[in-house]
Amino acid sequence: MKIAFFCIPAHGHTNPTLGVVRELIARGHEVWYYSYELMRAKIESTGAHFVPCDAYDPQMTLSEEDGARIGKDLAFSTRLIVELTLALDDAIVADMKRLQPDVIVADSMAFWGKLIAGKLGVPFVSSTTTFAFNKESARVMQQSPKSLFSMLLSLPKINKSLRPLREKGYAVKSVLDIIQNDNDTDTVVYTSPEFQPCAESFSDHYAFVGPILRGAEQPLETSEQPTVYISLGTVDNRHPDFYRSCLAALADRPCRVILSAGESTDIAALGQIPANCTVAPRVDQMAVLSVCDAFLTHCGMNSASEALFYGVPLILFPQTPEQHGVANRAAELGAGVFLESGDSAAIRAAVDTVLHDGAYRAAAQRIAESFRRCGGAKAAADKIESVANDPVRPPAHHPVMTAVQLAQAVVGTIALALLIAAVFTHGSARLTLLLLGAALGTGSNVLKLLDVRKRKRKNA
Repeated sequence: MKIAFFCIPAHGHTNPTLGVVRELIARGHEVWYYSYELMRAKIESTGAHFVPCDAYDPQMTLSEEDGARIGKDLAFSTRLIVELTLALDDAIVADMKRLQPDVIVADSMAFWGKLIAGKLGVPFVSSTTTFAFNKESARVMQQSPKSLFSMLLSLPKINKSLRPLREKGYAVKSVLDIIQNDNDTDTVVYTSPEFQPCAESFSDHYAFVGPILRGAEQPLETSEQPTVYISLGTVDNRHPDFYRSCLAALADRPCRVILSAGESTDIAALGQIPANCTVAPRVDQMAVLSVCDAFLTHCGMNSASEALFYGVPLILFPQTPEQHGVANRAAELGAGVFLESGDSAAIRAAVDTVLHDGAYRAAAQRIAESFRRCGGAKAAADKIESVANDPVRPPAHHPVMTAVQLAQAVVGTIALALLIAAVFTHGSARLTLLLLGAALGTGSNVLKLLDVRKRKRKNA
């Protein structure tokens, strides 16, 4: 069997797929993995054929000012997705026609994979490394009414920018056709039904396979004192003032502190590092979490899942709407406590709470047990094989979503992407992928606005 994977250049979206690729190759299948040079080494380590997309990415030429518009200007972001899809169109479509893949698997934010699969009539599987979103589960997200209203105002301009896709043969009627997975979309979700909000609202087209973790590079020794790990992830992690507050908060505490400050943080500028603290640009996160007692995290889905897999309770410090959704779910299940502010007193209080109240660890361990009940890479491979072997499945027996509910799905899904812009070449920042999105989360404010507009049109 021939399988084509598409993904964005983000570690949190690539890492969960690597075990699946290894499993598929172990079963005798061939995998072509389309991504970016940043991910070449880890993808090639699986045995897959790596195909770089960098040369076709028009966003390489964007200025930093353009990058700043991402997340603020949804129409601009949509235009970037259209440009990228069109830039990839000739080369990828030619590749697909030559390869004749049995199935295309695309990250939920690699929208071009879904579009190309639809254009060519190739069976498709969505790879979802965040929560799965529909009109029910999207309610765990948070977004301001101002941002939601701004997104609604931009919809006409967004839909206009989709015309070039239609002219190239893509069956795209609205932005919903790009960003929405409905209950008939075959989807692999890297979490458990217990951690997934509203899991019962998804059809059997969704396979909840649990987190698929990479192994530790080298074991970390345990400590007689509790280990507190601090990380704000690999993308938006340049927060020296916050790191200073963390070090000041925990300098005199009876614990071992490990802080991953990110490659772009000037560690020397943080000042004197307390004796009980270790600060590094990056650490072996799996090794640290395996011996960790508390994790102060930005609540990226990947990081939170890795910690919870080891039963580590969380101090929740989300920075984006998507991360707020993860944090809300962890808090709802009792596995973490929100950090109310970034000052030293709040950090010290939150860490003490998690370390000394065993209820948080017990809740984290219950989530860990739910992860281990899932099928992991084998279940994901089974799902992909089943779609390739039986691509035409009966639709799920769920009510058709109304226009208002579809709009809710837009708000719930449309911005899973925007903060994934990447960084990095030889000291100069460049954006390797700027994706569609603006506002994760839904709410009654959007529904009320849409209902009002709908009633006005009906009464006109």
